[in-house]
Amino acid sequence: MASILDEYEDSLYRSASVQQSRASVGIPHSGYVNARLEKETPIFNKQRIDFSPPEKINSLVVSSNQLCMSLGKDTLLRIDLGKPDEPNQVELGRKDEAKVYKMFLDHTGSHLLIALNTSECLYLNRSVQKVRTLSRWKGHLIESVGWNKFLGTETNTGPILVGTAQGQIYEAEISVSEGSLFSTNPDQYFRQVYTLEEESGPAPVCCLEIERGLEGKFFIIATTRKRLFQFVGKIPEGTEQQGFSSIFAMHADHLPSFREFPASFGFSEIAFYTPKLRSNPRSFAWMMGNGVLYGTLDYSRPDSILSDERVWVYPSDIDITVNKPISIVLTQFHFLLLLPDRVKAVCTLNGQVVFQDLFLEKFGLLTRMIKDPTVQQIWIHTEKVVFRYHVQRESRDVWKMYMNMNKFDLAKEYCKDRPECLDIVLAKEAEHCFQNKRYLDSAKCYALTQNYFEEIALKFIEAKQEEALMEFLIKKLSNLKPSEKTQTTLLTTWLTELYLNWLGILEGDPSQRNLYLDTREKFRTFLSSPKNKDCLFNNRASIYELLASHGDTEHMVYFAVIMQDYERVVAHHCQHDEYDEALNVLSRHRDEKLFYKFSPVLIHHIPKKVVDAWISMGSRLDARNLIPALVNYSQSASTQQINEAIRYMEFCVYQLEETQQAIHNYLLSLYALCRPDSLLSYLEQAGTNPNRIHYDLKYALRLCAEHGHHRACVHIYKVMELYEEAVDLALQVDVDLAKSCADLPEDDEELRKKLWLKIARHVVQEEKDVKKAMACLSSCALLKIEDVLPFFPDFVTIDHFKEAICNSLEDYNKHIEELKREMEEATQSAKRIREDIQEMRNKYGSVEPQEKCAACDFPLLNRPFYLFLCGHMFHYDCLLQAVFPNLPAYKQAKLEDLQKKLAGTSQPSKSHHRPKDVDTVSMGKGQQSREQIKADIDDIVAAECVYCGELMIRSIDKPFIDPQKYEEEMQSWL
Repeated sequence: MASILDEYEDSLYRSASVQQSRASVGIPHSGYVNARLEKETPIFNKQRIDFSPPEKINSLVVSSNQLCMSLGKDTLLRIDLGKPDEPNQVELGRKDEAKVYKMFLDHTGSHLLIALNTSECLYLNRSVQKVRTLSRWKGHLIESVGWNKFLGTETNTGPILVGTAQGQIYEAEISVSEGSLFSTNPDQYFRQVYTLEEESGPAPVCCLEIERGLEGKFFIIATTRKRLFQFVGKIPEGTEQQGFSSIFAMHADHLPSFREFPASFGFSEIAFYTPKLRSNPRSFAWMMGNGVLYGTLDYSRPDSILSDERVWVYPSDIDITVNKPISIVLTQFHFLLLLPDRVKAVCTLNGQVVFQDLFLEKFGLLTRMIKDPTVQQIWIHTEKVVFRYHVQRESRDVWKMYMNMNKFDLAKEYCKDRPECLDIVLAKEAEHCFQNKRYLDSAKCYALTQNYFEEIALKFIEAKQEEALMEFLIKKLSNLKPSEKTQTTLLTTWLTELYLNWLGILEGDPSQRNLYLDTREKFRTFLSSPKNKDCLFNNRASIYELLASHGDTEHMVYFAVIMQDYERVVAHHCQHDEYDEALNVLSRHRDEKLFYKFSPVLIHHIPKKVVDAWISMGSRLDARNLIPALVNYSQSASTQQINEAIRYMEFCVYQLEETQQAIHNYLLSLYALCRPDSLLSYLEQAGTNPNRIHYDLKYALRLCAEHGHHRACVHIYKVMELYEEAVDLALQVDVDLAKSCADLPEDDEELRKKLWLKIARHVVQEEKDVKKAMACLSSCALLKIEDVLPFFPDFVTIDHFKEAICNSLEDYNKHIEELKREMEEATQSAKRIREDIQEMRNKYGSVEPQEKCAACDFPLLNRPFYLFLCGHMFHYDCLLQAVFPNLPAYKQAKLEDLQKKLAGTSQPSKSHHRPKDVDTVSMGKGQQSREQIKADIDDIVAAECVYCGELMIRSIDKPFIDPQKYEEEMQSWL
């Protein structure tokens, strides 16, 4: 294990060197560059609004990008922040000394309530310019309003709750009539539903909030200076418009649940954080005398919506008797406190002040801070100036706080897009788990960090946590890139070693059986992982060595199957006499080479199953490569086992229609050895055409002769057309078989007669059966009695041949009569031919003096000529010229030779002293020779008319121009 770790350290040397060089210049140990190129903007970015009010600002509210502010005594300014250049100014129209006490704007930015210090209330809708007085509200100093976010629209508020300075809670509804001819009061109704009290009596209702939970349940939160009340109740579906009276009626006889704190600075304020528009708030912060009560809102709870409550005391520099907080605003992770001269931001996770913004005295004292819940902007104003805060990336440092609180899941959630921070969190979590002895969790976290590999590995080794080390290596391996092949190889090998060690320890402990099975399954999953496949395949030799060194043959076979190293698998099964398993592997993977290699072993033990497997492979196996296994097997096996070899060879020959000579020869040898009956039927089925026979005839003949299969030898002789040998051997077996062989040479009567004479001689001399010999005469028409008589002994009486001799004499008489008749017919034919010749000699034709040669068109009588029966006439030389090119080569040569001989006979003799009789005889002979030569020439040249005979017919496909002279002829035309 140590050696593998050393190798891995070497492979990581370069990357470690780079990390060390980074550390030397101030780069974090995690390997990430945590540099900021420019100053990061603060979370709360303040912006002064370019606005100079003509009068002092009394009050300011913002909602849904609609801003309303009260200026001076009688002016109201409305600004749509989407169109800031188009402000709208409305006059309140008050003649008395009334001043604006508070303003309330609903969630849509449509309904504005203006509470006056004279216990009156005004109403202004966004769509109108005229301020309306709510007459039913007169006599009540309004402290708070709980808007209905579920039923409120731009023209109707739906049932709302109103809190007064005297502690009463009223339910009201305001509606704006569109298109009405008469002015009607906007306040539909105004009725008291509850009174809030503290220990000293009724107390001002500082804040009201209405929220809806699950299954029609509503939660109403109301605060006084020291108490926070909760009213919980269900409103049946469809009756929401009837208001909240039923909820308050449930608490008429007893106080609702509330939180109370002893200190008070005369008022309180509650703020909510809503993560998304039109969704329920997720958390709250209540500013009161003892500090800020912060918690989350759980809508699934039956009696109280408040959850995870805790009180954050005010910072040490805040003295509620001197500079008490004025307002509070809640964001996702902070609440902001407004003081007369500054703003403090406190983190809700740890209560630490993370931001403080001090305002200059020239701006005046800070009056109020509010937040627009739709755009998450915070507004602060004095009597002279308006400021706006933008909240930017508020969660940027939250991960640190969660990490320090050991809430690592939340920490990772808030830095998942910042890998350098995520690495720090993972390292801290891993160390935390390690210290708490949660080693497996620690390993999983360490594997995701950029910490030095060798340090972590040695840490687990020193703690003797091998299982955790394996988990770390597995996770590290899964995070490696495909290009990091060296690290992948070393980790894979190391993990294999660790798994084998761990399995070896567990296998020997029966009490750890379940753990052993689970670890074995993990090891097999590791070996079969597609991601590790290439690495394991490239280093399979090392893995085999590790498996062998641990003696783990089970996983060696399993690994071989994964690597598709079926040769090793089959060899293992064969070594352990598991022949059926070996054959199953071969049959399942159908590898031809493995069949060739292991068939010699398997055929000796499970011959029938092996042959069945061969047959199932069909034509994928080359039977020639299996013959050595069958030969080796058949030499040491019984007849019954040899039948399996014959079964496969027959399958190849008859089903696969194999034509390889080796296969047919081997099947022949098996037939000759064990199945003589099948031998002859095979030979007969193969036919007698040597060109279509696939076995070796000479080998088959020698094989059949060695085993004494004479009928098979006779058949092979017939195929080889060795009929004499076939008859000689057949006579040793059966005369009828010899007779069938003797009739085979149909085109050679002399050979047939010779073969039948052999049969007759055998019958007479060997079997001494005269009747059978006479039967031979009737079977073959070529044999006569006189051919057979010499084979009989002298003592044989004529009585045995009487009938045969008489039949022979009758045949001779018939033959003589037939010859006579043919001679008479020949005589008559010769007579008629002589008459025709005589008639032809006397036949003539007339030629007029003006007749011309059909070839040259010159007068015919000027030179020797030919006259044909068809009427065409040619000069001798013209006819010769026309005929000669179309004659065959041998006739052309003969004609030239005859012409030379004719020229030689026409020359006169130069001798003047010959005797007269000799000269006369020689001249006579010369004249005959000359006439004969001319006749021969005529036979060649004048055999037929050149225009009417076959010569003209054969010249149909002859080109008009000789191809060899085509170019020359073409040039002559240019």
